[in-house]
Amino acid sequence: MSMKENVDFVKEELNSEEKFLEGTVKVERFFKKFKALIIGLVTILIIAVVAISVKNYNDEQNSIAANIAFDKVIANPSDKEALNTLKESNKKLYEVALYLQAKKEGKYPDTEITYLKELTQYQKALSSSDVSLLNTLSMQNDFLLKEFAIFNKALILVNEGKYQEAKVALNLIQNSSKASELSSLLQHYLLTK
Repeated sequence: MSMKENVDFVKEELNSEEKFLEGTVKVERFFKKFKALIIGLVTILIIAVVAISVKNYNDEQNSIAANIAFDKVIANPSDKEALNTLKESNKKLYEVALYLQAKKEGKYPDTEITYLKELTQYQKALSSSDVSLLNTLSMQNDFLLKEFAIFNKALILVNEGKYQEAKVALNLIQNSSKASELSSLLQHYLLTK
């Protein structure tokens, strides 16, 4: 290497060190300027992480306690302590337990859980052969047993001798439905009516 190349090499090294020091000074100035804000944000972040972890832990413990209480209620429906624990830790699971107890007694309990409420209405309509309630349930787009409600409506109409209305109701059941096989069987029966 010649002397000129050595001088150029040293200049480049000094320039890169100078740029590094310049960057360090800029970072240091930025940190001094926003020190309180940076420390505050880091503190808030740490507190948020701890709070979320504690909340998740408490939720998990409540879930475990609710599941244990639910198991106790299923095993022994008269266990009031387990029912109270369930009521405090998980309202929906408490309603499910009450629903199951009422079903064992042959009652149709009132509940706020959407699917259980719909199932109760469906069972009430079937037991009372209420075509209008089955019709109302089957017209709800998000009803869980929509096609079965339509099929049972058609079955009740057939039993009442209203064959034409039953045929119209059966046409509402789609071929992709689980109730389509039952529907086609009833439609074959209705061909002679």
